[in-house]
Amino acid sequence: GVHRQPHAAHTVARASSLVVEDVVVDLNDRIADRGLRLGLLTRGAALLLWCASLAACESPTPDARAATVPDSARAMVVDTATVSVPVLFPGQLFVEHDVAVAALAAGMIDTLHANLGTHVALDAVLASIDSRAQEIEQARAQVALERASNIRTRSREMGPRGGVTPADSERVEQDYREAELARRRTQRELDLTRVYAPFAGVVTARYVRPRQVVAVGDTLFRVAETGPVLVRVRVGESVARSVRVGDHAVVVAHDGARREKARVVAAAPALDAASGTREVILRLGTTRLLSGENVSVELGAERRRTLVVPRVAVSPDGYVLIVDGTRTTVRSVTTGSLLPGDRIEVVSGVAAGERLALPRR
Repeated sequence: GVHRQPHAAHTVARASSLVVEDVVVDLNDRIADRGLRLGLLTRGAALLLWCASLAACESPTPDARAATVPDSARAMVVDTATVSVPVLFPGQLFVEHDVAVAALAAGMIDTLHANLGTHVALDAVLASIDSRAQEIEQARAQVALERASNIRTRSREMGPRGGVTPADSERVEQDYREAELARRRTQRELDLTRVYAPFAGVVTARYVRPRQVVAVGDTLFRVAETGPVLVRVRVGESVARSVRVGDHAVVVAHDGARREKARVVAAAPALDAASGTREVILRLGTTRLLSGENVSVELGAERRRTLVVPRVAVSPDGYVLIVDGTRTTVRSVTTGSLLPGDRIEVVSGVAAGERLALPRR
């Protein structure tokens, strides 16, 4: 009799179903925790749908069912290629001015004028400390200064007529200077009961509550600039020499979902002898990334030999479908950089010469 070879799509779908069935049975035998089992089953179902989508893209026609589908029509061979990929460096976003604001006078917090997230101008009052004692001392110093001023005025009027000796006149002038210094000191102590913003920015932290008693040096607020946002990285010797002020780079958020353009604004003139790296500072433009975020910076490029596959061959969860004759195997892979031509670098999980299932276009 004539034996007809089934279509490759049927084979892929059947093999994919067997793979997921084996995973489910193994999970039921090995996993006692119901929540973990449900999460893994959901992931297995998503993997099955992806595998089925590869087969669904190859809907057989009546003519195709009677013939063997060429391997080149349903799979591709993993190959190596020399590519130029950006070099990734870890970094953390920061702003130039980001300081803790401390109390410069002891006392009880009388009024809070700023809260977390408040935008403040230069020298804006953030908080007021009870200042009644300082006001009394300042008033007393003012009275003493006025008295010393009156005595000095009379002394100067009587001096030309011989009513005041030179020694007395000198003592009067000295008393006036001391009274003036005492008034300035008490005015300074009164001013210190007001907590001011050191620069225009935003309050990023508040550590104090109303009516709280604070001591000199206690941290009350943290204030940071809103921009420009900078990132500092230390680049290795492979690209350190090629980095120039003005070079462009890409800042990638920790989750990889956001990418922002940046420019090199400063670079160390020499390598650090201990680490063999060069410090580079980049400035971002208008960005939604927050100061303090951990990011990766794509700066410079290097050429290397690596495994590349089409992006469509890798599932969103990082799996590929290996084709071995009429059998298929689901395998996890570790991917690297995205490459031109809708390709992606594969760091581990497959070897050169293996075949991957691809959806038809």
